[in-house]
Amino acid sequence: MVKILAALLMIFNFSYATIIVGKWNDPITPTTVDYVNRIVITAEEKSAKAIILQLDTPGGLETSMREIIKTIQRMDIPFIVYVYPKGARAASAGAIITISADVAAMAPATNIGSASPVSMEGKDIEETMKKKVMNDMVAFVKSIAKEKGRNEEVAEKMITESINLTSEEALKNKVIDVLAEDLNDLILKLDGKKIIKNNKEITLNLKNQPIEFVELNFKEKLLTILSNPTIAYFLLMIGFYGIFFEFYNPGSIIPGTVGAISLALALYSLNIISANWLGVILIGLGVLFFILEMITPLFGGLAVAGVISLALGSIILIPSDSAYGDISLQVIIPTVIFSAAFFFLAAYKGAKIQREKPKTGSEAMIGDKAVAYTDINKEYGKVMYHGELWFAYSDEEIKKDETVIIEKAEGLKLKVRKAKPNDELSRSI
Repeated sequence: MVKILAALLMIFNFSYATIIVGKWNDPITPTTVDYVNRIVITAEEKSAKAIILQLDTPGGLETSMREIIKTIQRMDIPFIVYVYPKGARAASAGAIITISADVAAMAPATNIGSASPVSMEGKDIEETMKKKVMNDMVAFVKSIAKEKGRNEEVAEKMITESINLTSEEALKNKVIDVLAEDLNDLILKLDGKKIIKNNKEITLNLKNQPIEFVELNFKEKLLTILSNPTIAYFLLMIGFYGIFFEFYNPGSIIPGTVGAISLALALYSLNIISANWLGVILIGLGVLFFILEMITPLFGGLAVAGVISLALGSIILIPSDSAYGDISLQVIIPTVIFSAAFFFLAAYKGAKIQREKPKTGSEAMIGDKAVAYTDINKEYGKVMYHGELWFAYSDEEIKKDETVIIEKAEGLKLKVRKAKPNDELSRSI
């Protein structure tokens, strides 16, 4: 029946891909689990001969790592992990995934190791808990290495001593099975190799077989981008600024919409990468201090507090040894400086506007000159102001055609006084 089906497929020019290749170049996260599961489903649907995962990762979440290893263990199709390209690494969780593969391969100039467990925040674990986690991880990795026929002692040291091995050292110490220059070289070297999978001996027949690459879909690409700490940081800042501009200028809509969406994405992203929420609070306080400085200028006091709070929050937001990477000071410093400069300028402009003489309404008339249209006394008089005739009065006697200065506007009546020689000088200052 199989031969008949194969013949029919050839007649109608159909073919199944027999080698499924995936690529993962980021930290190990729940998105990695989804991607690997999708690769496996594709391989099973197409009766693939093998799956090759090209891996380059700094490590990641233990839970996600274990899910991937469970998938590798329970599937019937040979699963090959290939640390590639040159310069790539399989660190931490990536190292254990590589060891758990049915075939572990590396390209020259790559490295593997540094699998010591850390907390979700990237920090060292408390001593008692660390022993428990370490012992659990050692037992787990040694059992996998033993099953796959790999060096248990070296695998253990990757966890207990955080050792790193070059590709050549890994091959020499039997941590991996093959060293290959590229994908084609790997396929040629693995062709005919026998492996044990679920108590069955399988011969890898890979030479001259069609290859299908499984690319990241839109959702996986989006989630991968959101798990970038720098992206999460920028989204957080855009969110704060967008909401600030919306409150500062109600009804503008666009800043508020962009800010709300960015803040929601930022919080989701920070949750994925297990950010330090104290950092988020400090960043929020920093922006709040800047806003208060702008609204109620206190000669820079709140602005300085804002700079300190924003800088500290940005630094501790993502631990420097996080599996997701950290936020570079080359990003943090310009962001803090720009924020401080923006709010300092806004506060300065606001204070300057408050000190300026009003340009419209009755208050704008105060201090301006007018000409007495009639004699003016405490009871009655008229002045000509910008071509308009106003009722006026004064505490002193003023003659017609004399220049006066407006002191107060009371409805349609102005209180004036005689202009003094230094009024023109005062007005020009």
